[in-house]
Amino acid sequence: MQRHGSERLRIVVIGAGIVGASTALWLARDGHDVTLVDRAAPGEGTSHGNGGVLASCAVVPVTVPGLPRKAPAMLLDSDSPLFLRWSYLPRLLPWLARYLSHCRTEETARISRALFPIIGNSLEDHQAIAAGTPAERWLVPSDYLYVYRDRAAFAADAFGWNLRRAAGFSWEEIEGGAVAAYDPLLGPENRFAIRLSDHGVIRDPGRYVKDLAAHLETLGGRVLRASVEGFRFDNGRLAGLATDGGPLDCDRAVLATGVWSKGLARQLGISVPLESERGYHLELEEPSGFPRAPAMFASAKFVATPLEGRIRLAGIVEFGGLEAGPAEAPFKLLERQLRKAMPGLSWRSTRQWMGHRPAPADSIPVIGPSPRHGDVLMAFGHHHVGLTGGPRTGRLIADLVSGRRPNIDLAPYSPERFAV
Repeated sequence: MQRHGSERLRIVVIGAGIVGASTALWLARDGHDVTLVDRAAPGEGTSHGNGGVLASCAVVPVTVPGLPRKAPAMLLDSDSPLFLRWSYLPRLLPWLARYLSHCRTEETARISRALFPIIGNSLEDHQAIAAGTPAERWLVPSDYLYVYRDRAAFAADAFGWNLRRAAGFSWEEIEGGAVAAYDPLLGPENRFAIRLSDHGVIRDPGRYVKDLAAHLETLGGRVLRASVEGFRFDNGRLAGLATDGGPLDCDRAVLATGVWSKGLARQLGISVPLESERGYHLELEEPSGFPRAPAMFASAKFVATPLEGRIRLAGIVEFGGLEAGPAEAPFKLLERQLRKAMPGLSWRSTRQWMGHRPAPADSIPVIGPSPRHGDVLMAFGHHHVGLTGGPRTGRLIADLVSGRRPNIDLAPYSPERFAV
């Protein structure tokens, strides 16, 4: 894999979400000949629909201790943010068993330690990737608020906050009337909050990625609409890709197409236990006010983020595969919870979206060269933190391609852990 930094390579990045666009841009800045290819236009998939928060503190995975015990009751609770398409359960079970096997204290701590190097400095990472590009206008430094009913509810979340403290995060506690003083939109049932500084908001995630991709073209890169179907090797070296639009020659490829990476990874001898964790958002257009900062309502597990001209409510965990359309209940739940959390807010209309978070069974992204075919590198599986960790991931891939030693240990993210 080691190459001299001056060597100009033809590189195709598969997937035009935030991870792929960031990777392509860092590679182009290194002087490589880069093509960004996707079956859709840049920023139109999961990267369009995320919560819009640069959530550096999101080092606590879903698979915390106690989840297997709580999950059945959550599935039967109409106010729970966990949903399951029961017809999909037989297909889900093998992945689900592996996923829940990580719900142990030592495993959760290990996952948390692996997530921090990818997301812990997200605001700085985004400032670096967006600097001097049209995307810069969408990036806004901000606080990040975790909102609780009261101090006791916060204390019940001590496990996750201890993980954040271990990662080096600190915060300010806000209680009683100080919560409404911080943000008057927060209703009276919100009597305790945690304020984390040095986070950020992307005020239009889809347009942000489009602007990054447009800047790639000004550096000589190419953005191509095509579906990649496979790889072409010549004497063990990558020679190109097969697409539905014909062959695409290249010296290196980067697989960064989220949950859709699974099939292409399998062609390379990597069997990633990867599922879609379906996420929903509801946008409130022309609201009567905006939150001062993105607010995560801890009990309901959704975030309200001030975007350009609208508020985005994002959250929900639904397992139901890639084929089924959105359900109505998650949207109703988001609106119902928001009306309780911010009872004074009104809006003109709503817009709905559902998409697919790429969830590996161990909640750790897959980053690095394929063990069998080192000319193909992998950069997918970011679960809830794709937007947050995309620029850092892209820079790590660019380091590997250009022969620089990354400044973190990449072993936890190695595709080799899923080699067959």
